[in-house]
Amino acid sequence: MADLIDLRELEERVILIAVSTRDGDDTLASLDELSQLASTAGAVTVGRVIQSREKVHPGTYLGKGKLEEVRNLIWELDATGVICDDELSPAQLRNLEDALETKVMDRTMVILDIFASRASTREGKIQVELAQLRYRAVRLAGIGNSLSRLGGGIGTRGPGEKKLEMDRRLIHQRISQLKGELEDVKRHRELTRQQRGKDFALSGAIVGYTNAGKSTLLNRLTDAGILAEDKLFATLDPTTRSYIMEDGQQILLTDTVGFIRKLPHHLIEAFKSTLEEARYSDIILHVADCSNPQMDMQMHVVKETLKDLGIVDKTMITVFNKVDRMEDPDRAGEEHLIQLPRDFGADYQVRISAKTGEGIGALERILQTIIRNRRVYLKKIFPYTQSGRIQTIRRYGQLLKEEYREDGVAVEAYVPAELFASLYKD
Repeated sequence: MADLIDLRELEERVILIAVSTRDGDDTLASLDELSQLASTAGAVTVGRVIQSREKVHPGTYLGKGKLEEVRNLIWELDATGVICDDELSPAQLRNLEDALETKVMDRTMVILDIFASRASTREGKIQVELAQLRYRAVRLAGIGNSLSRLGGGIGTRGPGEKKLEMDRRLIHQRISQLKGELEDVKRHRELTRQQRGKDFALSGAIVGYTNAGKSTLLNRLTDAGILAEDKLFATLDPTTRSYIMEDGQQILLTDTVGFIRKLPHHLIEAFKSTLEEARYSDIILHVADCSNPQMDMQMHVVKETLKDLGIVDKTMITVFNKVDRMEDPDRAGEEHLIQLPRDFGADYQVRISAKTGEGIGALERILQTIIRNRRVYLKKIFPYTQSGRIQTIRRYGQLLKEEYREDGVAVEAYVPAELFASLYKD
């Protein structure tokens, strides 16, 4: 009987390393998240090392003594590589390789690897490859040595894999080509956005920390049928769907890529065209996982990222999701009410469970209020020769009353301001 292959020899076993620069920082929580990222990328975390220093070592990330500790740990735990919780410079990457004699990765490389495995549309693949090439353009030597140690695994997947052996000149040529292709996609997106504008429908962008439940919410509201899994960056590609509410009002909702702490600037640059959906939207639905102990930090990351992207002065709805995971969320009592999540910086806030449907009615009422406040009240009797205008109201507005009389059709409705003048004229 043939010997079975030991699959344990094929899995990547990694040690996570980080530097804590001050007491009480979020290094532990950040490492927990890095462990999730590593797992999503297909690696198993077998150890963790944190060094307390005033600042990260400019040459080797960790100090000399800690490097020796990590080196011994690699041997003891039979690890195949290490992942640093920050983005490494080319020198740090190269020096760590030499000191530890194993595969060295950083947080950015792991995130890029996950994005590469998740991208499915042409736009998503272009964006990921662009981010990979920008990252690798200044790290060719270090990455080349790193990958030669293991031959594959994290950091080698996706559209950018075949570009590793290019020289810098060819990489920069490819970057220019991809930027041109992304501009074409951007122009197409702008045309689509302009066409939506002709329909007078308001738009909303669903943003939030990765795994907060954005895709689940879009599926709940619109039956979009997009992938929604309990994992980091389950979906990358933006999806826009129409949500028609019980009162007939309509809004276009777009799911966007999730944010994360220390989100690589290469990715922010590459995904700007996707994130512009949020910039041009009328409403921002900020989905937050209220069952996560790190919710406040995650909300701060999202808000800062939106600010960096120039997405400000939007009507903001903070959607506290996953109330079904909280302990007795309906429990009465003043003490419990104090503990309920709040966002005083939002225009509206609501607590829901996108999974069970709890609170969706309250969210819909908020959307109805926002849309109605942006419309103009119309009261007019239309002669029967202008009955086509009533169809326009039905399509683009909210028809409240319709009464057929001898002299015409008496109508009361809320309509987009852009339509009001054309509907009122004789």
